[in-house]
Amino acid sequence: MYPVFPTSNFPKEAMNKKVKLRVLDGAYAVSRLLPTDRIPAWADGNGFVSISRSGEELSIVCLAERVPAEVRSDTGWRCMHLVGPFAFDETGIVLSVIRPLSENGVGVFVVSTFDDDHLMVKGDVFERARTLLREAGHTFI
Repeated sequence: MYPVFPTSNFPKEAMNKKVKLRVLDGAYAVSRLLPTDRIPAWADGNGFVSISRSGEELSIVCLAERVPAEVRSDTGWRCMHLVGPFAFDETGIVLSVIRPLSENGVGVFVVSTFDDDHLMVKGDVFERARTLLREAGHTFI
């Protein structure tokens, strides 16, 4: 049994948001480099790209086809764009999408940008995730 997201403190309307999602083409990778590494040229290009640096790592999300074989990566991700924009103080957007997946044992990776959110799931559970999201009232465009 997978743990259920604790939602008792969230207003009911925050958990019942309905989101439009757009599936992005291609398979994605989440790559990990050293925190002191420079951002490599291969990271930028077509598709969704996210680059984050912390004291522990440089993390890059991009199309898997661009990542060199020697780079530590987790591949096989599919990406869904939560069509926004969403206000920074708007609650329940991400929760409404990850809750039906989490409650059904589907792992997720979420990346937020200024206006949008991107939900990633592994390719082998992608169709199941789409079905669960539709059943929760979300739509795909």
